Amino acid sequence: MFDSPKELIEKIRLGEDALLELKEVRFAGSRISSPRRDSLADELAAFANSRGGVFVLGVDDKARKVIGIPIERLDAVEDFVREICVDSIAPPLAPHIERLLLPGLGGDELPVIRVEVARSLFVHQSPSGYLHRVGSARRGMPPDYLARLFQQRSQTRLIRFDEQFISNASLDDLLPDLWRRFASPRSRDVREDLLVKLALAREDETGIIRPTVAGVLFASRDPRRWLPNAFIQAVAYRGETVLPNPETAYQLDAADIAGPLDRQILDACHFVRKNMKVAAYKNMGRSDLPQFDLKAVFEAVVNAVAHRDYSVYGPKIRLKMFADRLEIYSPGTIVNTMTIESLPYRQAVRNEAIASLLARCSVGGGQEDFARHRKFFMDRRGEGVPIIMEESMKLSGLTPVYRLFDDAELLLTIFAANPPTLELCSKENKP
Repeated sequence: MFDSPKELIEKIRLGEDALLELKEVRFAGSRISSPRRDSLADELAAFANSRGGVFVLGVDDKARKVIGIPIERLDAVEDFVREICVDSIAPPLAPHIERLLLPGLGGDELPVIRVEVARSLFVHQSPSGYLHRVGSARRGMPPDYLARLFQQRSQTRLIRFDEQFISNASLDDLLPDLWRRFASPRSRDVREDLLVKLALAREDETGIIRPTVAGVLFASRDPRRWLPNAFIQAVAYRGETVLPNPETAYQLDAADIAGPLDRQILDACHFVRKNMKVAAYKNMGRSDLPQFDLKAVFEAVVNAVAHRDYSVYGPKIRLKMFADRLEIYSPGTIVNTMTIESLPYRQAVRNEAIASLLARCSVGGGQEDFARHRKFFMDRRGEGVPIIMEESMKLSGLTPVYRLFDDAELLLTIFAANPPTLELCSKENKP
């Protein structure tokens, strides 16, 4: 939006409108005195709640002329904007900030800061409440308008969040090698038509076809560019607690597992396999007793990735390995009318597009031993939770436990094969 200096200068000369805000930057000593922190937060949030827009700092908005920012103050102004986006707006914003040289009235090139805010997937609150852009002004949203905006941006769960388009993404952000794997070999559809049919893309308000949430989750190199929480945080602990041991390192391993969703699932299972203990003992031949059943782990991670609430800003899937258990935390409450007790018997889908794509995504032709029971990541028959329960019970003798915290996060605990038994097998069955 107004990407070239020439285009931006032309817009500045025309003055502020629904997509452009101009502000002079003033200083009182080392402190930025104007624009005021709360006012700038309101303007940025109003853009995000509307169609997006560009904010230029270093321009007199009344005279419509570039006055610049002292070059030695650019770092302070940029930090000022970033702090406001994080501390004064909820959920936080991540705008594109760049430094430009624009011609002033005398023809000299003067430094300014350009802040581009995209139409957000979320509804943002700033110090003055929930605001949107009406022409060149910001206005509070009436209750009915606000309710409709929450609905449109899926935070009331009335429209599926995974099918929403991402306004600051383009089809070129989707890698052909990643989206073509979902196409039928007989398909003759052009790229745009195919991506729309697969729910990897959809048309925005202006008629431009853009990637959806599901699209960037499956077909972009790193979905965190648009959804910062779209990854799995995995940690393997030495004992049965997260409390540090002053004598030994309390973490054995840790990783932020990112990339396309199917890659995240496989990498999370590899993380568990790498860090879990496997006891070996001889009893009419060698036998192995793993800490966790990897088939159950695979199903648990698939469910977490498929059913988590991606519209909740901030939380990510957390996988924690302990000596006696494996914990998987998934953001979001249980969908529809399901309860903890009904999970093994019923099925419901929060993310229809994600579930559909997982059901079309090949696991890899039996290359992964923990997924040989599956041709695709999901079967849509509701077998995942029963497999988690039955396979884990057979190994450890303990039934996995689901718990819901504050109606906001689902925790699955899978218990390890009895640690004393593992230790006994390892010690007494050495050759």
